[in-house]
Amino acid sequence: MSKFITVMMHTYRSKIKSKPFLITTLITIALLFVVTNMNEITKVFGGDEESKVGVIDKTGNTLPALQAQLEQAGDDLKAEAYTKSESDAEKAVIEGDLDGLLILDKDASGIITGKYKAEDVTQQSLITDIEMALQQIKNKSAAESIGLNQEQLAAIYLPVSFEKESLSTTAKSEEEAAQVYILVYVVLFFMYMSVMMYGSMIAVEVATEKSSRVMEILISSVSPVTQMFGKIFGIVLIALTQLALFVAGGFVAVKLNENLSGSESIIQELKLNEIPISLIVYALVFFILGFFLYATLFAMMGSLISRVEEVNNLMTPVVIVIVAAFMIAMYGRENPESGFVAAASYFPLFTPMLMLLRVGMLSLPVWETALGISVLIGAILLFAVIGARVYRGGVLMYGNAPSLKLFKQALLLSKAEKKDTTGL
Repeated sequence: MSKFITVMMHTYRSKIKSKPFLITTLITIALLFVVTNMNEITKVFGGDEESKVGVIDKTGNTLPALQAQLEQAGDDLKAEAYTKSESDAEKAVIEGDLDGLLILDKDASGIITGKYKAEDVTQQSLITDIEMALQQIKNKSAAESIGLNQEQLAAIYLPVSFEKESLSTTAKSEEEAAQVYILVYVVLFFMYMSVMMYGSMIAVEVATEKSSRVMEILISSVSPVTQMFGKIFGIVLIALTQLALFVAGGFVAVKLNENLSGSESIIQELKLNEIPISLIVYALVFFILGFFLYATLFAMMGSLISRVEEVNNLMTPVVIVIVAAFMIAMYGRENPESGFVAAASYFPLFTPMLMLLRVGMLSLPVWETALGISVLIGAILLFAVIGARVYRGGVLMYGNAPSLKLFKQALLLSKAEKKDTTGL
């Protein structure tokens, strides 16, 4: 047990103190702060400055109505009459005196038309504000022409009353589904990224030791099985440490945005703080079990190669499985009751992602969730036994090209090595 803890803590300390870990963690947390507080950052750099648009009103009476609509909407957009020629206005836009030029006119049937000119017409928010304001003016003008008052016009555009009610006992309410949708998406994304990043870290760790011949020294003092599980648990601790830092950094960033903006944070707006504790527990359980499952596979794969350069070649089958699980989970977000998704959720390599998806999006019976966890634990134990045997023989193999045929050779070496250690 002491050797296992030694290997685990050595793996943990060596990685957590490394520059790539520290740099990656700091950059990710910094990005969380930037993305969360983007609105406040743009204000500091003048992103909230009022836009100024010159208006040539050929109708003679539309500009005041436009200004009233923009003011009512609370837009940071100022529409001013431009009395010079259109060519002078275009020149003012190019020189930066105006953000844009709007030409108001009427077509043959008397309907208001607008033509917007700017140096760059990709500023969609500004264009959309002007277009919506003109649409309101047009609607009002059309209503007046046929004798409708404002109340009648408002009644026409009033959204239809439409209620949704689930008859299935396993379905969640619309609000619950929205909350769970976000949580499941975040956990699925973290699981996918963690398995891809930390799983390859395990394989590289083993391959690095083999390429430097350190493995020959290690196996004389620590059993290969102890090494494998020590490395797996060490990497798991690293993953949990980094993810905890990400979550803490994201929470602080959200609270900072809440204090700076004076409005509700995204957690409160989406009511993520009302997500059931049981679902959070399930998310942690499936995340950790899924990580162990793939970590065992990656450790086994890493023991079959001799050079770090060969890691990507032998990792391809596992990566394809992870990508397939993620893609099915993305499909399952929209169709959680699909029979295909339900069946795939009991395939061990897909279980961590798909069972979490079903638990979150549906009200599954307890026995289904328990069965999924049991299947996952059973698969982990099976892969651990097979992986330990392959690892035992694989760490003694050098100079072989990456191939699935190496599994058989590793198992044969494992048996021979076990016989030698038992004195047979």
